[in-house]
Amino acid sequence: MPKLTIDNQEIEVEAGTSIIQAADQLGVEIPRFCYHDRLSVPANCRMCLVEVEGGPPKPVASCAMACGEGMVVKTQSEMVKKARKGVMEMMLINHPLDCPICDQGGECDLQDEAVAYGYDRSRYRENKRAVKDKPFGPLIKTIMTRCINCTRCVRFGEEIAGIDSMGQLNRGEDAEIGTFIAKAIDTEMSGNMIDICPVGALTSKPYAFKARSWELTKTDSVDVHDALGSNIRVDSRDGEVLRVLPRVNEDINAEWIDDRTRFAYDGLAKNRLDKPYIKDEETKKLRPAEWPEALAYLSEKLKTFKSDNMAALAGDLCDAESMFALKELMGSLGVENLECRVDGAQFDVSNKAGYRFNSTIAGIDEADSILLIGVNPRHEGAVLNARIRKAHLERNVPISVIGEEADLAYPYAHVGTSPKDIEKLVKTHKGKVQFERPMIIVGSGVFQREDGMALHAMLHDAAEKLGCVKEGWNGFNVLHHAASRMAALEMDFTLIKPFDLNKMGFVYLLGVDNEATLSNIHPHAFVVYQGHHGDAGAHRADLILPGAAYTEKSGLYMNTEGRVQNGRQAVDPVGEAREDWKILRAVSEEGGQPLQYNNLTQLRAKLAATYPAFGEVGEIASVEWGAFGDAKGKANDTPFENPIDNFYETNVITKSSKTMMQCTAEFVNSEETLAEAAE
Repeated sequence: MPKLTIDNQEIEVEAGTSIIQAADQLGVEIPRFCYHDRLSVPANCRMCLVEVEGGPPKPVASCAMACGEGMVVKTQSEMVKKARKGVMEMMLINHPLDCPICDQGGECDLQDEAVAYGYDRSRYRENKRAVKDKPFGPLIKTIMTRCINCTRCVRFGEEIAGIDSMGQLNRGEDAEIGTFIAKAIDTEMSGNMIDICPVGALTSKPYAFKARSWELTKTDSVDVHDALGSNIRVDSRDGEVLRVLPRVNEDINAEWIDDRTRFAYDGLAKNRLDKPYIKDEETKKLRPAEWPEALAYLSEKLKTFKSDNMAALAGDLCDAESMFALKELMGSLGVENLECRVDGAQFDVSNKAGYRFNSTIAGIDEADSILLIGVNPRHEGAVLNARIRKAHLERNVPISVIGEEADLAYPYAHVGTSPKDIEKLVKTHKGKVQFERPMIIVGSGVFQREDGMALHAMLHDAAEKLGCVKEGWNGFNVLHHAASRMAALEMDFTLIKPFDLNKMGFVYLLGVDNEATLSNIHPHAFVVYQGHHGDAGAHRADLILPGAAYTEKSGLYMNTEGRVQNGRQAVDPVGEAREDWKILRAVSEEGGQPLQYNNLTQLRAKLAATYPAFGEVGEIASVEWGAFGDAKGKANDTPFENPIDNFYETNVITKSSKTMMQCTAEFVNSEETLAEAAE
């Protein structure tokens, strides 16, 4: 391990560490444009020049030079300062004076480094070069004259997102970034290019000219559009969410988020339920009501049903507190018919290891082989899919797939489509697997079949016989795509023996908009819908109670690996909508059996006391491996089907988002049209 000195500070680093990485470890600032610690090193901007004593008689690029034993590096010498000023002067030769109208203004690397390291005048007198803007699609706005050809976006596309349609075209003065064939950037991760662009050449098209960074209130939160629990920051102003950005969490999303997480926020303001509604018993039409009337009406209705004729369902976007409050409310009424698996999934809930992402998301970095069963991680967990791609690129991890063929952004071996192919694989490789840490990732859609319980047992058998479970390693993983699912299962918001929804006279829907589930409700059943969007659930309801969206309330969410995280309130609920747990608390009080908490702190204390996992925010409670599924059942030979056919519209928020509709038209419907034309 070489030991060197940087600005009179001594440091010992691992072999192969670059000077700029060593400086970052010391907290010594070295400016950079092209260098990014998650991308390959091109060393083309030269902004990171430093002086190495005894080395070349000129500054060297610190991103491309490895640390050597005894090196003495200076980052603030006169040679370095002069070189940086020269580089910055060249960077600004063609850059337009757009700062007053640029959305990058106030958080722009070029602005910051020009002030800190640049020269106070320019010697360039020739005409500036102009570059045509590129049609990158509905998400990314391009002003390519600002581009400094750092190639960060190109390298992100090739190395992280898995697209090869972008590159640097031409040479010299004519060099520019673009797509080889004029087309939109077709990847679910494209918005991250906006974050890594250092100069404002790529900005957010939906956010264009909306606000300045210093005007925004910034709130740390958690994404709910899938079950990964990506860490995000919600930026708002005057009660309106204006953008969503990623936060760094190495265990989950690194520093990336997918485009649905980033751009679907405009759906938060559309088709909202902002007041209670009651269906008139004569006209069968919904009419607006005040909260006291709605609560009194519900209280009277609750008295007319027997407990065994009542059921409560929890939807995909619910927070843990609201589901806990609903469970306690139903418990006070003697109701045991609870269910969170509104997608129709059937699997054994008696063993947590049977439905958890046991090896953790970060565990993908340790796996040496990956088998995907009935899952398209590009649609069901795009950020997780980028980690799988990284494992293949950096460590040549072999990837196999049983299920539908799809473009996953990396090569894989397609070894089958149905349960019988799992049996064949196990029979062929039982006791012969040479990998130290093999991993199986099962999509939750696998269990949306009549033979779900039998499949669950088959997968348990496969995990053991293929060596995926051993001392110090559990490679059996289920990838959920509903943000609420794991928290609901943790608090037993489900029955081991399912009930017949069609026989229930009273159904309480907490954010349930799954049409397949709604179609199973008896036509004459009394339905309460508590949620935030006027979608399928609200259309079926006899009583509507307006709840809060995920940005409008503080709530705990448990991700697919069993990690509890805290989503914080960024804005107030719209109109007369209220936080979900408060509505349920009011319902209980109206019925004369008030729940035993009056604020969120008290609720969380009781939640953690009842289910200790919710008291360890940020942690993953360990679980023991054991048998699960119906070993006596028989799996059929029906091929697996991926549950998500449109990545951009998966819940009520995304379906209300104009931006997601544009993405559907650009990336989904256009592909279907091309496929039909090809046929």
